[in-house]
Amino acid sequence: MHNKMQGSEKMRKSMLLSVILCVLILFTSCSKGSSDNSSPTATSDNKASAVIANADKNAASQVSACSSTPLTNWEKLDNTKQGWGQGTQVDKDKRPVSCTQFQNKYGKYGSVFIKDNAKRIYLTFDEGYENGYTSKILDSLKEKKVPAVFFVTYDYAKRNHDLVQRMINEGHVVGNHSYTHPSMPTLSISKASDEISKMHSYIKENFNYTMTLFRPPMGEFSERTLALTQSLGYKSVFWSFAYVDWNPQKQMGTDKAYKKVVSGLHNGAIYLLHAVSKDNAEILGSFINEAKKEGYEFARLS
Repeated sequence: MHNKMQGSEKMRKSMLLSVILCVLILFTSCSKGSSDNSSPTATSDNKASAVIANADKNAASQVSACSSTPLTNWEKLDNTKQGWGQGTQVDKDKRPVSCTQFQNKYGKYGSVFIKDNAKRIYLTFDEGYENGYTSKILDSLKEKKVPAVFFVTYDYAKRNHDLVQRMINEGHVVGNHSYTHPSMPTLSISKASDEISKMHSYIKENFNYTMTLFRPPMGEFSERTLALTQSLGYKSVFWSFAYVDWNPQKQMGTDKAYKKVVSGLHNGAIYLLHAVSKDNAEILGSFINEAKKEGYEFARLS
């Protein structure tokens, strides 16, 4: 009897173990099936999220590599597009009022609209394409021993290697005017960064020259693009004098052009002149002579 009961107990334990084993197998199978059914979508979504996150992170790191301003703060900056022009209102020293106002407002981003109130002038030329006058401009600058900044685009530098090299050889400053000449505030942070950094790399690789000055195409900017430019190691250079000289088909003639640029003389003036202008090429030497006669010094912008 005792043996029978012992055998029955063993059988009961064996059955219980079998039931537990079956339950475990079933549970594992269901869990695996559930995991197999949901895993591809979840894994795919996770991978996609990771790729997007990494792309944003990489773009952010490229943009903010030289900046102490976190990207999250950048995105809080105003990106409203502003178009620059010095206006006509001047102070008692004939310095454009708007230039002083904007210098005070945006100088913290390394932006330059006008220089100090001293009898110094800074010449800058924008080079979007070559119209046959840059050599003459360089000749006049060399003769008068006057420095200038030439803001060049990728297309200009690629097509006019010898002229750019001459600018460098003769001691002028070559500035970054972007890779494709877009309106900077209309671009994403990463694309705007590329416009500056790709142009920077091209000049560095082909001329062994490091640019530090940037002129926003068309003078269009936002607070965000100014901060971006600064983070990439650049100053944004605007102007305190410019006139309608960029259309080769609508030149006003040398007499009017000369009077225009001379009438704009003021302390700390940053002159924007377009090298496509025949008038500018013709009057440059005479303008330099007159400015010096009035006690102005032509200084190097850096």
